[in-house]
Amino acid sequence: MQIKLSSPLDMHLHLRDADMLKTVAPLSSYGFAGAIIMPNLVPPVTTTEALLAYKDRILSSTCRDKFEPLMTLFFKNDYSYEFLKKAKKHIFALKLYPSGITTNSDGGVSSMDIDLLRDTFETMSELNIPLLVHGETNGFVMDREMEFGSVYEQFASNFPNLKIVMEHITTAHSASLLDKYENLYATITLHHLLITLDDVAGGMLSPHLFCKPIAKRPEDRDALLKLALSAHPKVMFGSDSAPHPVDKKESCGCAAGVFTAPIALQALAMLFEKHKSLDKLQAFISDNARKIYGYKPIEKEVILENIPFTVPKSYKDVVPMFSAEKLPWSIKSVL
Repeated sequence: MQIKLSSPLDMHLHLRDADMLKTVAPLSSYGFAGAIIMPNLVPPVTTTEALLAYKDRILSSTCRDKFEPLMTLFFKNDYSYEFLKKAKKHIFALKLYPSGITTNSDGGVSSMDIDLLRDTFETMSELNIPLLVHGETNGFVMDREMEFGSVYEQFASNFPNLKIVMEHITTAHSASLLDKYENLYATITLHHLLITLDDVAGGMLSPHLFCKPIAKRPEDRDALLKLALSAHPKVMFGSDSAPHPVDKKESCGCAAGVFTAPIALQALAMLFEKHKSLDKLQAFISDNARKIYGYKPIEKEVILENIPFTVPKSYKDVVPMFSAEKLPWSIKSVL
């Protein structure tokens, strides 16, 4: 049995930089036609010059694969109208991080006060620049995303012409907001469709499944599965694949992030087949994102076949999800 996927897209991807970039970029560019690249480097990507230089480094690391990095700027309150107007032709979106909430986010927004954000949001609305949001507060770790729900509602209701993407949603509450506001959309990761907090910390601690937002309850996972497996038109795949070297994961102060780039398509095929929803995979992996963003990707055809694939134990010093395990699907060819 084979599955043909047309121009798969990863709408939330971390590629890091330097040697890590060279290791992980080809693992996404091989099977995906494009990806939205997160800007939380050190220092974060906040200028057009830094963005274009980073894009060049990405393209030089992708082994000449047909792949388009969709670049983002790290959200700042003080971007001028003139700056964003000039930058628009180079950027796909702006990514908002609450300050200190996740990896390399210390320079993020410290207040979600609408009045403080109004000028930038109105400029983005006028210029049709989407807003991507890591939606968590600094509250109790299991409640952070749910607590941020009221912020999403304020953003959506006060700026109805601003396209807002709730990134890597993990709760049933976030899922419920999609049908409440016309301008709210969401990405969903592979790992949040598969795991709960029990898989991370219910027995022996599994550091390679630790991420932010943290995996939640079974009922939250079920709500995400319902959206993805039905190819709800307002959700799209975003891996949030977040590589860290093994010494940063298997250590005190474990870094947050699950590395799924090299196994995402194979594992999604496994998941959708299990739930008898393979006919919805194309929409979740590409078609919905095209419609939501009005984006035409590079033409790329990926053929998956149900022949077992043994996941490498590591890719250099980065351990993937399903490390050393067998998945029932493999990539046969990329055209």
